[in-house]
Amino acid sequence: MEFEGAVYHVMDRGNRLEAIFLNDEDRRLFLKTLWQACERTGWRIHSYVLMGNHYHLLIETPEPNLSSGMQWFQATYTIRHNVRHGRRGHLFQGRYKAILVDAEAETYFRTVSDYIHLNPVRAGLIAPDAKLGDYPWSSFPALIGTPAKRPAALVAERVICGWGDSDNARGRRRYREALEQRAREESKTSPMNKEMLGSLRRGWFFGSEEFRQELLEKYDAFSAGARSGERKSRRHDEAEAERLIREGLQTLGMKDLDGHAKGSAVKIALAALVKNRTVVTNLWIARRLQMGDPSRVSRYCIEAGNRSDVQRIARQLEKAGSKN
Repeated sequence: MEFEGAVYHVMDRGNRLEAIFLNDEDRRLFLKTLWQACERTGWRIHSYVLMGNHYHLLIETPEPNLSSGMQWFQATYTIRHNVRHGRRGHLFQGRYKAILVDAEAETYFRTVSDYIHLNPVRAGLIAPDAKLGDYPWSSFPALIGTPAKRPAALVAERVICGWGDSDNARGRRRYREALEQRAREESKTSPMNKEMLGSLRRGWFFGSEEFRQELLEKYDAFSAGARSGERKSRRHDEAEAERLIREGLQTLGMKDLDGHAKGSAVKIALAALVKNRTVVTNLWIARRLQMGDPSRVSRYCIEAGNRSDVQRIARQLEKAGSKN
């Protein structure tokens, strides 16, 4: 179920419960792919944690595009992971799990965020004498650290404000102290009740009864729109891709792409721009830019990094886009 401003607790495990991260380089690759997915979709990440054979994300989607974004994200990481390790086949056990979160109620939002950050403690990945911030593969160290060093898509407002303060030095200190106290409690007992854990892991929503009713109303409206053939434009879908191409051509002083070869520098630069900023498929790009077989699009974009003519055009497009 997708709608503007939805917040999800997203998770998935390795195929046959096997590891999806074999080393730290895999974890860095996963995060790099995640931030690229955010650039393509406009997602906002509130919390995340990478474990051995699974991950957890707290994602806000300003546009209704979780499904298309996750399809790109998991498929891309799988391909990159398999290439690194000389493997083939599925990496994840199946479709990701996405639980809608009542983000307007601070209790529910904070509970999910805390649950995500405290995962390493429950799994015994943090030594008794270590601090929660010592675990490098969650958003916690970045959230309590210098804001300028955070990835652009990692947002702290709701997480830190959920503990009654602002994203300033005092707020970050209070948040760090509160979570580290929770971590010490988690290491001794298991204070989170089983019913709540079940909702966080297996339910379809996590929130109040009013929130559930709102979701059901949204679902009814969505179903009615689907039956009538209505389709809203999404800024990171075809409409946005078309806008990027149109404005890119204007920047380059061109009306169209007539006369340009399938692998011309202009087409490759435009294709790379669209791939980085939207979730449209290679098929759409190939047809719109007349680049031939869709499989060529990714190959062209990979080659773009070694072509000075493409890089020159890409800089022009990037400069023009930053002014808009």
